[in-house]
Amino acid sequence: MMSSAPDARARKPPAERRAEIVRTAADLALESGLEGITLRAVADRLHVRPGLISHYFPVADDLVIAAFVHAVSDEREALVPEGGAPLERMARLVSRVESSDARPISRLWLNARHLSRFRPALDEALEEQESMDRDRLTALIDDGIAAGAFATDDAFTACVRIFIAIDGFGAYANNTGAFASDAYWRFVTDTSEWALGLEPGRLRAAIDALEPVDEPA
Repeated sequence: MMSSAPDARARKPPAERRAEIVRTAADLALESGLEGITLRAVADRLHVRPGLISHYFPVADDLVIAAFVHAVSDEREALVPEGGAPLERMARLVSRVESSDARPISRLWLNARHLSRFRPALDEALEEQESMDRDRLTALIDDGIAAGAFATDDAFTACVRIFIAIDGFGAYANNTGAFASDAYWRFVTDTSEWALGLEPGRLRAAIDALEPVDEPA
């Protein structure tokens, strides 16, 4: 009996199929960069024909941008969750940024920033996502100021300083060498303490006191 090829005509609701394609492309981006997103690569991962992917994304760059937006939007929800005490939320943010789990998303941001020099649509998407990140973190800092947890009186400036620290830390995501010093591994912690007007060691203590959060199944 002859085996049949994967059936690209298997019917799924269009919104479900499109979301599946974007998720798959986002996974590829996190694994191998935005350059790794091709119609063939996504089709192979989903066991469908490339024509199905091009039906939803006739322009390949649109899929690249959708994948980038999906990946960084998911990370935003994990990085700055809603609810909880401001200091604990900040501690969770910094702890995640400084963990090895953040390397794939740091690499993706580096990758997108490089490519955006030559791709205006990607640059526009990148700017929009950065703006959303700043809004979310500024709101968290404002909550901390209102609660008396943070000593700064300028949430936006603190936000910018923290994101510059995060980007600087993330710039080493592709390094193959090891950094053993706390000056590297706790750089975002120490800069965030300064930006938020916290006494030295306060945020470190909050991070060390964190209990693990169960990831959704």
